[in-house]
Amino acid sequence: MKHASLQDTSGLTTPDSDVCDIAARPKTRIPENGIRESRSPVNLSSENLSFEVQSTEVQSTEDQSLETRSSGISPSAIMPGNPPFQAPEGQKSALLEAKELSWGPKGKPDLLSNVSFRAEPGRVLGIVGSNGAGKSTLLRLLYRFHQPRTGQVLINDQDIWGMSPRSAAQKIAAVLQEQPTDFALTVWEIVALGRTPHRRGFAQAGSEDKAIIENALATLNLQDFAKRSFGTLSGGERQRVMVARALAQEPHILILDEPTNHLDIRHQLEVLSLLRRLNMTIITSLHDLNLVGEHTDDVLVLANGQCLAFGPSDQVLTEPLVDQAFGITSRIQRLMPSDQRHFTFHLAR
Repeated sequence: MKHASLQDTSGLTTPDSDVCDIAARPKTRIPENGIRESRSPVNLSSENLSFEVQSTEVQSTEDQSLETRSSGISPSAIMPGNPPFQAPEGQKSALLEAKELSWGPKGKPDLLSNVSFRAEPGRVLGIVGSNGAGKSTLLRLLYRFHQPRTGQVLINDQDIWGMSPRSAAQKIAAVLQEQPTDFALTVWEIVALGRTPHRRGFAQAGSEDKAIIENALATLNLQDFAKRSFGTLSGGERQRVMVARALAQEPHILILDEPTNHLDIRHQLEVLSLLRRLNMTIITSLHDLNLVGEHTDDVLVLANGQCLAFGPSDQVLTEPLVDQAFGITSRIQRLMPSDQRHFTFHLAR
């Protein structure tokens, strides 16, 4: 298996094979309280309740003055007064391995070809690429909506297609881009769906289930919405409800397809800050490369259904690699006074 070169920090070479492998990097330290120091299928797809939507593209940002901070909200201001999500005692993140995954519609060419990577326990993996690169297709393979044409998805060395739907849903939760508005359910009832993989038959939520549901609602600051009809909420509010549902599911691996879609700036920062604190393995697609660089540990770059690069975010996200993946001209500048890396983008000439 060949490695993308990560030695030259000014750029990243394209791997010679379709299979990406991760470079050596420091292991994430997760304290005993489960808070990271460095970031649904009942699983709704498992119960044929998955909601599929078209991908959306975020417009490239215009070049702007970097003399001022882009946001007045500091990390310490995120979710003031909200309790951190309390993972159940003994809950652990898991290793997810994708091995030579390929998929395409029946009778059609592959949309995704020979993609391999490892999402290490407790780390945040960002998946990026232009529209049509294969991001949503890959995520659907990971949360068991599509069965791969070739290859495997393994959780702690166990093939997800060798598990029962209930067992898979106890390990993986998914939050998708868009949600339907015609649910005749309240917010509390939607979040309670996350407990379905942990109950038998038509059993009602017990006291433990109710405590977990209330905890998830409080974490996303949704207590006042509990009795509201899901269909009356805004797009951003519905997105937060679905994140709460995924937390109530208590997965080891959380998969999110554009979780910041429809969210205003503050709620984008709240959700991404929350993901950093969870004691779960996180896999998320994002369009905003500046958010990717700030909120992920590793990044997988897709282009034309194949893996272009994979490795630590600060090494993979270079100007030459971004230019190649998106067909634009990018520049990395430094924000003042924070000295934080910041991409600006221009159409290639």
